[in-house]
Amino acid sequence: MTQDILDNVEFDAEGFMVKASDWTKEIGEAIAEALEVELTDRHWHVIDFARTDFEESGEPPTLRRITKQTDVDMKEIYQLFPDGPAKLAANIAGLKKPTGCI
Repeated sequence: MTQDILDNVEFDAEGFMVKASDWTKEIGEAIAEALEVELTDRHWHVIDFARTDFEESGEPPTLRRITKQTDVDMKEIYQLFPDGPAKLAANIAGLKKPTGCI
C-alpha cells in the first residue's frame, strides 16, 4: 500500500517531494514507512511545526529553528530523526531539502 501512495507523488533526485502542496498525512506516513521511521505523536509535533513554518516562510525549518521554536530539544530530535533530523523531518513533511543540509 505504501508504494501505491508514493507512485503518484513526484520526487526530486534526492528523494524530496517536488510540490509540498501535494502532501497529505497519508503520504507522510508512507514516506516515513519507506524510510523506516515509526511515527509517534512527538514526530508529528515536529512535522506539523515544519509544515506550518514552511507555509509561513517558504523555507523548511533548520534544526536550530525546530529546537528553538518547539519543546523538542536537540537530544530528542536526534532520537526521533536519526541521521540528519532537519533533513529527515522535512522529507517526511513533504518539504524540500533544508538549506545548509549536506
